[in-house]
Amino acid sequence: MARQLDEQIAGRFPVGRRLRILDVGMGQGTQSLRLARAGHQVTGLEQDTTMIAAARQALAGEPEGIRERMRVIEGDGRETGAHFLPGSFDVVLCHGVLMYVEEPDPLLAGLARVLAPGGLLSLLVRNGDALAMRPGLSGDWAGALAAFDTTAYLPHPRTDATEGTPIRLGLDVRADRLSTLTATLAGIGAPLHSWYGVRVFTDTAADDAPIPADAETLLAAEERAGRTDPYRGMAALLHLCGVRG
Repeated sequence: MARQLDEQIAGRFPVGRRLRILDVGMGQGTQSLRLARAGHQVTGLEQDTTMIAAARQALAGEPEGIRERMRVIEGDGRETGAHFLPGSFDVVLCHGVLMYVEEPDPLLAGLARVLAPGGLLSLLVRNGDALAMRPGLSGDWAGALAAFDTTAYLPHPRTDATEGTPIRLGLDVRADRLSTLTATLAGIGAPLHSWYGVRVFTDTAADDAPIPADAETLLAAEERAGRTDPYRGMAALLHLCGVRG
């Protein structure tokens, strides 16, 4: 996804331009830090205090110049209007957030509001058109059949390191269909420009699986599939890029 995002940024903005970037639901700050290291001015918005602590700890270990380019704000992504003026950012990221929001349209409208004209909106969502893939590939035929008629799903269970038993995060999770988000983005003035699949081949891999020796080849295969039909439509996640009119 980072490669896809860099491709979109390079195709839309002049080389060397320092961009104003907002990362909504930044988590532990992986993308925010990566973009700050690249020279951009990054604001991370996050409401989970554990994630904020992790992001600030990671930021503290960076050189002073990078620390100066990134700020962390505690807040809800649905309240961007309370924190930022309209048109404040050139790029807005919202990765892995919509799946936890019951009504995503107000959140998306708020993101478009703080995006400058010509700015890039980057969304990473659970693919509602491919929910049957994981249970089907795992041999859960009943689960695969049920997945065709819903946009709700159970997250892949993590394994408890001490007990070795599957555990879930306990959160209600939903998916989004490409056609629905395409219409929504057009309606908020940030129509879909490009889209990719993410985790086409690797969605069933365990979270604690070791990094394979041929990781670069794996990434190359995923990257190729993520931009190629029909494979990208079967991905576990969709990376949608809208452009503010």
